[in-house]
Amino acid sequence: MTDFSTHLLALAPLVILCATVVGVMLSIAVRRNHFTAATMTVVGLNAALLSLLGVLQITPIQVTPLFIIDDYSLLFGAIVLVASLACTTLAHAYLETLPDRREEFYILLLCSAGGALALIASRHFASLFIGLELLSVPLYGMVAYAYRDRISLEAGLKYMVLSGAASAFLLFGMALLYAASGTLEYAGLADTLANGSDSQSWLLVGVGMMVVALAFKLSLVPFHIWTPDVYEGAPGPVSAFLATVSKVAVFALLLRFFTLAPPASDGWLLTLMGVIAFASMMIGNLLALRQRNVKRLLGYSSIAHLGYLMTAIVAGGTFSIETVGIYLATYVATTLGAFGVVTLVSSPYSGTDAGALHHYRGLFWRRPYLAAVFTIMMLSLAGIPMTAGFLGKFYVIAIAVQSGLWSLVAGIVLGSAIGLYYYLRMMVILFLDEPGESRRDAVSGWGQQSGGIMVLLLAAAVIFFGIYPQPLIALVSATGMAGG
Repeated sequence: MTDFSTHLLALAPLVILCATVVGVMLSIAVRRNHFTAATMTVVGLNAALLSLLGVLQITPIQVTPLFIIDDYSLLFGAIVLVASLACTTLAHAYLETLPDRREEFYILLLCSAGGALALIASRHFASLFIGLELLSVPLYGMVAYAYRDRISLEAGLKYMVLSGAASAFLLFGMALLYAASGTLEYAGLADTLANGSDSQSWLLVGVGMMVVALAFKLSLVPFHIWTPDVYEGAPGPVSAFLATVSKVAVFALLLRFFTLAPPASDGWLLTLMGVIAFASMMIGNLLALRQRNVKRLLGYSSIAHLGYLMTAIVAGGTFSIETVGIYLATYVATTLGAFGVVTLVSSPYSGTDAGALHHYRGLFWRRPYLAAVFTIMMLSLAGIPMTAGFLGKFYVIAIAVQSGLWSLVAGIVLGSAIGLYYYLRMMVILFLDEPGESRRDAVSGWGQQSGGIMVLLLAAAVIFFGIYPQPLIALVSATGMAGG
């Protein structure tokens, strides 16, 4: 194969997503049809997912100085594509009665998923910025897609303004790093740091500003303020996308950056990141205790979970890659299932989502399979044994103990204990009696049925990998970090 054809094959998932965007746009121009747009999106995402098998045969490969396609990028790319497929399935049911044009939603979703793939494979500041913006800008429109609902429009504006501020920090940090090192490649930056540059302090300031920007995207304390409001106001499928695809892509980028260019070996920066991790665990869980809205509760819960995951960044080492892969895989499956139930309870669209706790009181007596799925997801988020969430928590605690990060171990244990209270409270509400309610499963319509099947499969995966985790561990353990 020529270099061009090899590089084209390496970029096949991204090329397929771009082609799908064009196809959906053309189909809308010819004739608007919600089912057609959703089906084309699902086909394109599946094709991109299958193309990873072909790419696997030629990895690792550097595609221009901008991208590195290796097993690491394929693993997290697969997680992104699976999560995007789940969000598309939920969106089809949710948008069926939206009193506006529905088809453009899938264009935004595909563009954002493409940005996530570019971000994960990035090894250069230029591709980092392009990927991050391609991931973020469509999300502004997705969050505010139900703009006739004031809370959705407000969430979109908040996310856009604060995300713009984070991008400014990112660009300023990149500019400082370039001025101090003369390179935009992660590996070149590592060489400059290793040689003891006279501009070491400016390099660390630049890295610090980049961490601020990425901490905003990851909802880490103290850059988390937007998270509960945006999760509450965004349509259900978009909240699921934000909590999974966006977080996976940005965290995969952060881990690659600190692996290829390890400026975090500096003591004060490591300490700062440890403080951010501990604060995220504590504040995320403590604020979740006060919530009376399920989407806000899940938003604060995600802050705590990203705090747990930051332990792997602070610990460093090759084991951190395996820990992050395991944790993100289990977190994505669990979070998709939880937001999937919220979306299906709110589907089809009829205004503000069913987020209040009283909407879920006695859900078992109305829609028992959704109550069962939600119960499994709450147990997994709490890290109860025999669920996938326990496996993720075990890996995070193991790497913290191995690295002697005892304060973070205490934070994980204490945060998990606090989280157990509000997860169990949510579960109890599902089974409370509702006067006059009969036991029935109110599934209707193809969109609802496909969404129901999807959340049931997610619940089965959470239980399966909780009981028999070897296949997932073997898959993630095979992931390596290409040199770049």
